[in-house]
Amino acid sequence: MLVIVVENVPPRLRGRLGLWLVEVRAGVYVGDVSRRVREMIWNNLEKGVEDGNAVMAWTSNNESGFDFLTLGENRRMPVEMDGIKLVSFLPENGRDNAAAEP
Repeated sequence: MLVIVVENVPPRLRGRLGLWLVEVRAGVYVGDVSRRVREMIWNNLEKGVEDGNAVMAWTSNNESGFDFLTLGENRRMPVEMDGIKLVSFLPENGRDNAAAEP
């Protein structure tokens, strides 16, 4: 199983994703593809994301049962801890930085 979520990407990229996957909600694509096709789709995302962002998650034979990659600017960033990939939240611009300053 493969899931891709995109935000603020060009319509041509969304149309391209629709060739390989089913868009179940706006910007949410699902499908069952091979590793080779998944890598080809990721290459297309890297080339076409422009100012938007994307996350791709797929089933994997590891402790959590899935793996994921992110692309573009987003507050959620993947971090690996003890071999398990987790998500870290970056502080919001302005709010947390202003509170930390004297």
